This record gives sequence, C-alpha cells and structure tokens, in this order.
Amino acid sequence: MSAGAQLSVTDQRRLARHPVDHPVIAEHFRVGDLRLHIANLSAHGFMVDDASESLSRGDRVIIRLPVIGRIEAYVIWCRDNRAGFQFERIIRLDDFLAMIDTLQPNPRLRRSR
Repeated sequence: MSAGAQLSVTDQRRLARHPVDHPVIAEHFRVGDLRLHIANLSAHGFMVDDASESLSRGDRVIIRLPVIGRIEAYVIWCRDNRAGFQFERIIRLDDFLAMIDTLQPNPRLRRSR
C-alpha cells in the first residue's frame, strides 16, 4: 500500500473559482501552524497567495472555514508564493453557497448561480 496523499487533478480545475479575502491558520503535521491567505475558492479546493517555502506537493493541512468547519486539504501545486490545495472531500453545494455568502459579503463579487 502506498503512503501519502492520493492526489487527483482531473477536470476539477475547470470549476468556478470564487475570489475571496480570507486569512486562515492551517495546521501542518511537520511545520505546525501556518498563517495562510485564501485568495480563491471552489467546491474542490482553494489557492493561497502567500505560500510558505515549507509547503510542498502532497503536504496535508487542516483549516477551518465558515459553515464547513474543519477540513483537510492537500497541496496540489506550488509556484512562486502561491499554492493550490485540493480538499479531501467535496463540499456539498448548499454548504458551499452558504460559505461563499459569508466570505463574499459584496454581492457584486459573487458569480451568478
């Protein structure tokens, strides 16, 4: 049995990404707590624009999001100071929409549904 994250990056990147401005504290197994800034979010993952050099592909973090609560995510890619994460599970649509409403109080920023 193989160890580590089972990363699957199929056509999930085509999902709508919602711009957000949300700081989080991520729990990292090796590094400890990391302060990250989520710049965009989809039902399958998120991107941070202030990634630490200590993050690498396959790393697992746990974050807390409004409505969703604690959720695990795996680093899919790192480039410059950005990193993309895939959630360990898909977020239900109604929970995702409620979370976006919380994170994007300005309705002009929200994508049409």
